[in-house]
Order: sequence, then C-alpha cells, then structure tokens
Amino acid sequence: MSLTHTICTWRERLSRLPYSLIALLGRFSIAAVFWRSGQTKVDNFSLDVISGEFSLGWPSLNDSAVFLFREEYRLPFISPELGALLAATAEHVFPLLLVLGLASRISALALLGMTLVIQVLVYPGAWPLHGVWATVLLLLAARGPGVVSLDHWLTGKVCD
Repeated sequence: MSLTHTICTWRERLSRLPYSLIALLGRFSIAAVFWRSGQTKVDNFSLDVISGEFSLGWPSLNDSAVFLFREEYRLPFISPELGALLAATAEHVFPLLLVLGLASRISALALLGMTLVIQVLVYPGAWPLHGVWATVLLLLAARGPGVVSLDHWLTGKVCD
C-alpha cells in the first residue's frame, strides 16, 4: 500500500465524521472553559457535573472577582463591580445555552466577544489559547450547533 493511498484512505475516513459530533464536542468543551471561569466569580452556587459536586444556593458575586477586575483586568469604561457581574453572568448563561444547543450562534458570538476583550485588554500574550477558543466559537457561529441541539429541534433544517 502506498503512502498516497494511506493518506487518501485516512482523509476519506475522517471526512465521514459527522459535523454534529464535532459541534457537540466543541459546544461542551468551550462551555466548560467559560463555565469554570464563571464558577470562580460566585459564592453560594457551584455545579460541576463531571465531579458530581454541587451547591445550589442563590449565587452572589464574590469579593475576589471584583478584586481581579479592579487590580488585574482593569477594563476601561466599566466599573470593576459591573465588569465582574457581567462576566460572571455571561460565563454562566452562554455556556448553558451552548450545552443545550439553544441560541447557539448568538451564544458563540457573545463568548467570542468576551474572548476578544480578554485577548486585547487583559491577556494579550495568551493568543495561542484564545485562538483555539475563537476557532471553536467561530465554527459554532458559522455552522451552527448540529442536529443534537434544541436549535435544530426548534427550527428543523430551515436554519441549519
């Protein structure tokens, strides 16, 4: 068997991977990144389905989140308190929507916006990591969540 034949065989096999499986993996993976970050910003509410740990109280913004926004992140045009609150909210709402596959494209674009803010204003040296996040989010925004999603169930093939 020649090298060319082997390469073509593997390319053919890989091309049969269903997009919906790739999208599902991408949705869960990128949602976990943002969810975990959001969890560090709140007290009285924790939910980790992988470890089975949970505490389902009314969430409140913790002091360390505000401290980070005041001392390390230092976003322009927004108070540290508001920045921490908006980030914690977004890091819980949009990942949940992505996991459900509901408003997936909008959620992906919102998290892409957060990624761009983090990259440009907070951690400009972390572009390799943020590039991976952006790639997954752009794929989901461009191609949608796949068939294993509420978006697909609600809209059918009209918007896929």
